[in-house]
Amino acid sequence: MATETPPPPKTGAPLPSAQEFTTVAQSAEFGELRRSHRSFAFPLTIAFIAWYLLYVLLSNYAGGFMGTRLFGNINVALVLGLAQFLTTFLIAWWYARHAAAKLDPQAQEIKSRMEGGA
Repeated sequence: MATETPPPPKTGAPLPSAQEFTTVAQSAEFGELRRSHRSFAFPLTIAFIAWYLLYVLLSNYAGGFMGTRLFGNINVALVLGLAQFLTTFLIAWWYARHAAAKLDPQAQEIKSRMEGGA
């Protein structure tokens, strides 16, 4: 059974032209939006990849350390592995806050100006 996505509802406003998209993409305002996103996302991505690779390297080459029992059957490897999940959720939460506070208002302003033809 194939389903097709219905077309978007007609708003009556014409879609911006390719030239208008190009003009907006080259604007200082769009550049600032792109900078805001990149200055947040790139450092966090690099930090998380480094943190993940540290975990993998420790798991492969520091078995004695990772096997150190902290309490009961809980060892360093389990705590660091669970910390991977925790940092993933924290970064997602932090990004959602950043996007809602900084990126979304800028993007909405650009979008409404393009849709309004101003």
